Amino acid sequence: MAEWLAPAGSAGRLHFASLGSGSKGNATLVSDGETCLLVDCGFGLRETERRLARLGVHPRQLHAVLVTHEHGDHLRGVGPLARRHGVPVYLTPGTWLAGRLGEVPSQHWITPQAPFAVRGIRVQPVTVPHDAREPVQFRFTAGARSLGVLTDLGHGTEHVTRAFAGCDALVLECNHDVQMLAEGPYPPRLKRRVGGNWGHLANAQAASLLPRLGLDRLQRIVCSHLSEHNNRAERVRDALIPLLDGDDSRLLVAAQAEGVGWQRIE
Repeated sequence: MAEWLAPAGSAGRLHFASLGSGSKGNATLVSDGETCLLVDCGFGLRETERRLARLGVHPRQLHAVLVTHEHGDHLRGVGPLARRHGVPVYLTPGTWLAGRLGEVPSQHWITPQAPFAVRGIRVQPVTVPHDAREPVQFRFTAGARSLGVLTDLGHGTEHVTRAFAGCDALVLECNHDVQMLAEGPYPPRLKRRVGGNWGHLANAQAASLLPRLGLDRLQRIVCSHLSEHNNRAERVRDALIPLLDGDDSRLLVAAQAEGVGWQRIE
């Protein structure tokens, strides 16, 4: 494996970045300056390599890919990336049994709610309500700081609230605006799925969940998984900025094409 060259000034601190987020592909990088993890890989192999390079990462510098669930916008590139570059893959048995990954060189089972470590980064996999076989999201801890990656859930349960409370940074799903979904082009069945308790988090739901997770510690809130048909960045900001007393300096939106560059948790 090639040596991981972390962003300048990152030693001993949690950093994270988004390769892109939305219905066409999702992937998030997490690093403590020595270990580099990729959460999901919903892009094709060449596109993943290109997006990693934009963030200064070679695939062989990845120490693991952690998979949240089996939907294509999160899993599509995991198998090709792992086979081409020998990256270990961590996933739940349910995600594996969905049969969409294929053989990979190194596979590790995740047990929901059972913490594990990848080198110096501690990982807490958390069960979430989503229409997949055995979906999880992740809370990462290094030193005294923690990052929550929380997307693809239909609603914020008490279990989710307890698991992600007190994070220092959060990648949070803001998938749709309720009005835009209702008036948008999706057929009724898909609207019910997206807006249901096992679908995706609406802007208003994210705004309701954030105070329960605790706003005081949050240095960065990265709004993710925006629907290209049923949401707009300005609607997300309108929903969340009032929670921050009008200060949007902590709020970022992960675009499908550009993602978000490296963010440091102080």
